[in-house]
Amino acid sequence: MTEAARQLVPDTAAADVPAVLLPYQQRWISDPASLKVMEKGRRTGITWAEAADNVLIAASAKSAGGQNVYYLGTDKEMTEEYIGACAMWAKAFNHAAGAMEEGFWDEEDDDKHIKTYTIRFPASGNKIVALASRPRKLRGRQGVLVGDESAFVDDLPELIKAAVAFLIWGGKVRLISTHDGADNAFNEVIQEIRGGKRNGSVHKVTFLDAVKEGLYRRICLRLGRQWSQHAEDAFVTEIYGTYGDAAEEELDCVPRNSGGAYLSRALIESRMDAATPVLSLSLPEGFEMEPESVRVGQVNEWLDAQVLPHLQRLQVCSGEFRGIVYGWDFARHVDLSIMTPLVEDHHLLRRVPFVLELRKVPFEQQKQVLFYVADRLPRLRAGAHDSTGNGMYLGEVAAQRYGSRIAQVMINDGFYGENFPKLKADLQDGTVSGLPKTGDWMDDLRAVQNVKGTPKVPDKRTTSKAGGKRHGDGAISLVLANSVARADFVPIEFLSSGTNAGQRVADDFIGGRAIATDTGFGTIGGRNDFAGFGQ
Repeated sequence: MTEAARQLVPDTAAADVPAVLLPYQQRWISDPASLKVMEKGRRTGITWAEAADNVLIAASAKSAGGQNVYYLGTDKEMTEEYIGACAMWAKAFNHAAGAMEEGFWDEEDDDKHIKTYTIRFPASGNKIVALASRPRKLRGRQGVLVGDESAFVDDLPELIKAAVAFLIWGGKVRLISTHDGADNAFNEVIQEIRGGKRNGSVHKVTFLDAVKEGLYRRICLRLGRQWSQHAEDAFVTEIYGTYGDAAEEELDCVPRNSGGAYLSRALIESRMDAATPVLSLSLPEGFEMEPESVRVGQVNEWLDAQVLPHLQRLQVCSGEFRGIVYGWDFARHVDLSIMTPLVEDHHLLRRVPFVLELRKVPFEQQKQVLFYVADRLPRLRAGAHDSTGNGMYLGEVAAQRYGSRIAQVMINDGFYGENFPKLKADLQDGTVSGLPKTGDWMDDLRAVQNVKGTPKVPDKRTTSKAGGKRHGDGAISLVLANSVARADFVPIEFLSSGTNAGQRVADDFIGGRAIATDTGFGTIGGRNDFAGFGQ
């Protein structure tokens, strides 16, 4: 935000005077990101707010951050509305501006002529140029580029590519639009930013968001109407009734045709490895009523025979990686509890060394398995637990044992919407690999679907190849693990108070000398065979 833009921030000393811009409009123009994207509901006033910021930018001297502004609309009417808003803001800010000029933008090597509207600011030497359609070439221009209703331009990827030159010379790019389908390039840009594949920021303002933050009150103020909650509710009902079936996309920012699998079969297969073991423990009904010694003994036998060899292999080659994280999706009766570790090497690549799948395992024995494994994971950086419902217990005892390394995640649409795009991006670029090559894991990952614009696991179960139900459990444990792999954690300065057996394993590898490393518990020595740890 330029210094002049502070005119748009409300004066707390004049609390009875409403702010010029509503809170969501203020957040938008205050965002300094070089590339920022706004997915919006119809008629929420984002273009009007953008015009205010554009006038302040163009009216400012270059030494104060002033630049030329280029606005790309999709039709003549939209462009005229925008340039009219700019003229109004220039007058309101008392900035000297020339009369609006009409002209044409001549395309190089082309007979195309695009109608333009220009406002010049003599004091700064900058201008606002509004084009009624998108030019094919932006070569030689510099400043702020505003693409309005970007989802509806012919070739948005090419437009973004051309706009990169603006960023190189200190310019800005703003993309504003309602949605036009899930497969539209506008939505793809949003997913790339959220997934970390493209630098930038994303803002989202639905029609209801705008109403909650004062849109209808502002309409009443401008039209001289008396505001009431009843009138606001009737207004919202009328607007939604007008849009009908299109309301979700036009007002709620949900791209249409957004059903279907979120991750393609080809992508999943490319990141699978037949050498990654799936270590399964399935217990009979009523096992929880067996004496404690029987339960502990039987599960320990399975851990020693099936799991310990893989943990020892990680211990031996721990010098070859930076750290380990894990995700734990919890279930008790119907679905599976799955623990998915991720080993991160020194090139920041993450690989699954093995997975644990537990079916009908009692609470106490799940804790037993967790402590046995986590105590022996070398360089344990962090863990993420599904702490919704009954999973809260295991997440809590994990945090008690391992401290702030443990994220107790209340899984909801917000978590899915933030972290599944990041996982998808990491799978696409090969940052995450080594997924178990099984039909069950294919089904789990294919179970992730776009539901009203959010990638998530819907309330639909599949049947495991070995019998029993699955609910995308592998996908959830993987996204949990990847979420903490991407997070920053402070150095761990303590060792778990784990079992004596766990300490004995460490002692075997480091000659009785336990050490604290920058990523947690570590080892000294060992064979250089990290590349084959999944085999």
